[in-house]
Amino acid sequence: MKTLAAVLYEMGRPAPYRESRPLSVEEVELEGPGPGEVLVEVAAAGLCHSDLSVIDGSRPRPMPMVLGHEAAGIVREVGPGVHEVRPGDHVVFSFVPMCGRCFYCAIGRPVLCENGNRANAAGTLLSGARRFRNAAGEPLHHHLGVSAFSRFTVAAQESLIRIDPEIPLEKAALFGCAVMTGVGAVVNTARVEPGMSVAVFGLGGVGLSVVMGAHLAGAYPIIAVDILPGKLELAQKAGATHLVNAREVDPVTAIRELTGGGVHYAFESVGSERVLIQAYQATRRGGTTITIGLPHPERMFSVPAVSIVGEERTIKGSYMGSAVPRRDLPRFLALHQAGRLPVDLLLSRVIGLEEINEGFDALARGEVVRQVVRLGAA
Repeated sequence: MKTLAAVLYEMGRPAPYRESRPLSVEEVELEGPGPGEVLVEVAAAGLCHSDLSVIDGSRPRPMPMVLGHEAAGIVREVGPGVHEVRPGDHVVFSFVPMCGRCFYCAIGRPVLCENGNRANAAGTLLSGARRFRNAAGEPLHHHLGVSAFSRFTVAAQESLIRIDPEIPLEKAALFGCAVMTGVGAVVNTARVEPGMSVAVFGLGGVGLSVVMGAHLAGAYPIIAVDILPGKLELAQKAGATHLVNAREVDPVTAIRELTGGGVHYAFESVGSERVLIQAYQATRRGGTTITIGLPHPERMFSVPAVSIVGEERTIKGSYMGSAVPRRDLPRFLALHQAGRLPVDLLLSRVIGLEEINEGFDALARGEVVRQVVRLGAA
């Protein structure tokens, strides 16, 4: 079948993207679903820094590729052997397809799935297949098993979580990355307890979701750190109790003064080794630093080695919120429906696929939190 998609042919084109046009919006050919695969009509897809990091080359992926990984849609067709979903189901995508058979899936850490991450690195579906081709017949890679910047896409059934059809799909899409990653980092990775102090460095979609998760967990104080006043205002609405503009004051000094020595938990969601060091410095003795952002793979950071032992400090990585998507997505959605997670704050605007390059300009400039591309079924 034919579908309209945004294709990245080369990484590293310069901004502004409205001029360099790294994403080519074009008609491509999409094969039907193979065994264990599902055809989904994508309703909405979020523009995330993980997509931007592929565009600018800081997160290298095989080219050419149909981008997009945070999305929701409606199942239209299933291949042989599919038993997780059926046509008509509303679904949110998981950007790690979890095989259920490898070592990490077996021990309950499916975001580290060996087979899923191997397929993601290769730009294929879990089976190793690629289902997109451009007009010249050239195979196109899949982005994280999703390729959501396409009106239709094919994904492994392991990449899909069925959801309540009453939830608007434009909102449900945000749970596939921003909410699952941010809230999951609080409740799964850090396991923040009521009354524990928290600082959040970086207030994009993931960082604001961390603030929501900390508020949900009963943390106090919740200190939000950014350089943009608009994002600090959103953080206050999301549950932050204190705001620190890192452009005006040293955030480490401010946090240590506010808390009498540092926070129990500091979350870094910028993807910067410099900010990660600040987050580490902002924790107290016995504190934990959770790093969520994805820096360039060549970047390194250093901290005083003795402090890890002598002060019993912990540095933990959190990928995809250490989530078990089939467990966590339904409960996070239920918490939102109950008014406990104000996810509406994340949605800055809805755009069309033809505006996608301009949308990434706005994201790179920090003018927005989450933009959602409206594609198909609504």
